[in-house]
Amino acid sequence: MSNSRWIETTLGDLATVRRGASPRPIASPRWFDASSEVRWVRIADVNRSDGRLLTSTTQALSPDGVVRSRYLEPGTLIMSIAATVGVPVITAVQSCIHDGFVSLQRLQADQQFLLYLLKSSEHLLREAGQSGSQTNINSDIVREFEVRIPASKEEQKRIGTTLWETDDLISSLDAVLRKQRDIKQGLMQELLSGRTRLPGFAGEWVDTQLGSVLKFQAGFPFESRYFATTPRGVRLVRNRDLRADDSITFYEGPYSADYVLRSGDVLVGMDGDFEPVIWRSEGALLNQRVGRLRASSQVSSAYLAYALWSPLKELQASTGATTVKHLSHSDVEKMTLSLPGVVEQQAIAEVLLDADKEISALERQLESARAIKEGMMQELLTGRTRLVPEVAS
Repeated sequence: MSNSRWIETTLGDLATVRRGASPRPIASPRWFDASSEVRWVRIADVNRSDGRLLTSTTQALSPDGVVRSRYLEPGTLIMSIAATVGVPVITAVQSCIHDGFVSLQRLQADQQFLLYLLKSSEHLLREAGQSGSQTNINSDIVREFEVRIPASKEEQKRIGTTLWETDDLISSLDAVLRKQRDIKQGLMQELLSGRTRLPGFAGEWVDTQLGSVLKFQAGFPFESRYFATTPRGVRLVRNRDLRADDSITFYEGPYSADYVLRSGDVLVGMDGDFEPVIWRSEGALLNQRVGRLRASSQVSSAYLAYALWSPLKELQASTGATTVKHLSHSDVEKMTLSLPGVVEQQAIAEVLLDADKEISALERQLESARAIKEGMMQELLTGRTRLVPEVAS
């Protein structure tokens, strides 16, 4: 058999498939011991993992619980077969699995390659599930599940290693992004409270009612008969557009220039989520239930976008959970903030805008890396694209 070929086989030919077991009754405290090194794996633990290695769980089993479950050494490939079907992960700790999982051991294929092959097959495994109140598959379905793999274990290993290293890059970008968000949060807490002052500033901050330095303009109720989903006319900015850009509405009717947005305008959703947003494009229209802060020369709009974040969130949280949350112009104009001079406001806003630019750049890199990985999986795990073996020097 040529090592360049791909072959059709089954998971049962590639691994010993064994279903987990659960001590009964499962609610008994007899089976659990928080100090135990043998962890009890649940699907929530798998979902909280990085998708590759399971390093922790919320529960651990007592010796009696271990005897009545399926014990696994660290480094075992497992997969969920109940409710949330087809989610694989490699254990990194001593663990036991219940009957909603199977283990795949004594592998005849590269483990990392098989992990990604299972990930790419999740939808097919779900389709093989038995209908009912929830989707389930049994061990036989797993064993008989057909897959196509390289005949060469060396090629399997190259594919698995390449995808693993791509995930390493994604994980490192994600960690840097989280750190940058934490840094920005710290900057906001220090600079917006006056606890930390930027070099060159020492003046007093003044308690200011916002209605004296800005006007809150509510959007206009444009007629829906002029709405379009194709790019004709002018874009409308609705409440949901402040959080997502996946469903844009355009407007082809008459409008007043008073409702035309400019890049740098500070917008606030008036229903549900009151988080302020700095708008970054020209020519859109301010639709109803979205507000714009029209600041005087005494205050920086960009500064307000950051300074109002916490007060608006507090106002949002104070609304009853069962009540639709609405924001009015008076809610904002009646607020009082302690403000530095406008030049210091602008300097603080610049620092925070720079932090946001770094975060946005990292978000784009992370999104790009995830898209590249998705494309790599589609290419490498089907054999459409082949990796060239490394040539020894």
